[in-house]
Amino acid sequence: MALYDTLERPLRDLRISVTDRCNFRCTYCMPKEVFGPDYAFLQRSELLTYEEITRIARVFVRLGVEKIRLTGGEPLVRRDLPELVHQLSQIEGLKDLTLTTNGSLLRQQAKALKDAGLKRVTVSLDSLDNEVFQRMNDVGVTVERVLDGIAAADEAGLHPIKINAVVERGVNDHGIVDLARYFKGTGKIVRFIEFMDVGTTNGWEMDRVVPAKEIIERINAELPIEPATPNYRGEVAKRWRYVDGTGEIGVIASITQPFCGDCTRMRLSPEGELFTCLFGARGFDIRSLLRNGASDAELEEAIGRVWRRRADRYSEIRTEATTIPLEKVEMSHIGG
Repeated sequence: MALYDTLERPLRDLRISVTDRCNFRCTYCMPKEVFGPDYAFLQRSELLTYEEITRIARVFVRLGVEKIRLTGGEPLVRRDLPELVHQLSQIEGLKDLTLTTNGSLLRQQAKALKDAGLKRVTVSLDSLDNEVFQRMNDVGVTVERVLDGIAAADEAGLHPIKINAVVERGVNDHGIVDLARYFKGTGKIVRFIEFMDVGTTNGWEMDRVVPAKEIIERINAELPIEPATPNYRGEVAKRWRYVDGTGEIGVIASITQPFCGDCTRMRLSPEGELFTCLFGARGFDIRSLLRNGASDAELEEAIGRVWRRRADRYSEIRTEATTIPLEKVEMSHIGG
């Protein structure tokens, strides 16, 4: 059953945030000043159980979803995550099951995740410079620990591995080419992400954004690249391949080159709210339906209603007005 929104965009991807907690305090996502010791994270009873998540996911797959990505927070801080992966991997018709992580716990969990049915991982690594990276994650985790997590994912066969790097002017933009060069020829794909105005706590300002065009120019000046065709409709990263054939990079430019027109994603929050946009303000509570005895048919109807009336295109209509505080859900709550 195919679902289309008001702009004729199909529902193809589901991003499931399994927790709002994280063991990092990245300045562009969960700054310590806000997410400190007294911050009220969700209680365990508020979280969807793995069985509830799997049931909802099964309904989504019947509605046309082909790919599920597990996010957070940091998904690997949720207990027994391989069990959820195993349950999701059994859903008939699901083509891709992947996970985004900061990599710090991958060494301990990569093999179990692969054995449970996870296909691949995306790891966040914003710099190869320890001083810069530790300043950005703000908890003292080293570059070496994340690289070791990436190595563990490699050994476990979680391929292909993608590396996400959020680029902030004056913070880590001087290391763009270093990151590209380090992973060039390894089969791993670095994706450079423009600093985004997600949520209301990360101090976003337009002058801290390094535009995709500039990122490409800097890399091309030292490591010649050329455009590559998208792998599929709705792919968030624009692909660039090395002219010498040693791999590719990607650039995610939701600020300067919005891709709302091809967005096929729905997001499920840890406590069971559906969001139709990363920059959304309010979600649809599907947990209440679930826990009040709704049938699968009723869940399908509710999800269909949410998607069919979807008209989100925040990035396309973004203006300087985005510097005015707006009510938006935090990225740490529903995943990137």
